[in-house]
Amino acid sequence: MPRLKLSIPTSLPFSCELPIRITDLNYGRHLGNDKVLSLMHEARAQFFASFGYAEDAAEGTSFIMGDCAILYKAEGFYGQVLRCEVGAGDYTRAAFDIYYRFVIAGEERLLAEAKTGLVCFDYTTRKVQSVPEALRLRLGDALATPTSLNQEA
Repeated sequence: MPRLKLSIPTSLPFSCELPIRITDLNYGRHLGNDKVLSLMHEARAQFFASFGYAEDAAEGTSFIMGDCAILYKAEGFYGQVLRCEVGAGDYTRAAFDIYYRFVIAGEERLLAEAKTGLVCFDYTTRKVQSVPEALRLRLGDALATPTSLNQEA
C-alpha cells in the first residue's frame, strides 16, 4: 500500500505545549488518532490567537477546513507534553495550508506531522472568499525552505 507523504517545512514559526490528557487515550492506552486532530485544532487556535485572530474572524474572513492529512510516527501516552509547531503556507486564491509538527517534549521524538487545508469562507453568504493579503502577510509563508521529515515505516 502506498504511504501518504507530506512535505513539512523545516522551521515552523509558532509553537505551544499541549499535555496528553487522560481523555485523549484510546483502548490501547495511547493517544488516539482522532485526538491528534483535536490537538491540531487547539494548536491552530493558539497560532491564530498569537496574531489576534480567531477562526471566525481574521482580516474579514473565516475559515472552513477543506482537507486534512496526518502522519503518525510514534505513540503518545498520558502525562506526556507535546510541543506543537505550527506555520502557514502554500497559498492559493482562496485557500492555504497550516502545517503541524508534534514532538514529545523532553524526548525530542517526533510523534506526528500533519497539515490542514483551510479555505477562506463567509458563513453569512455561505461562499468562498479570497485570502486577504493582510492575512497572508501576517501569517507569513513557512514554505520558504520545504523539506520532508517523513520516514518510511
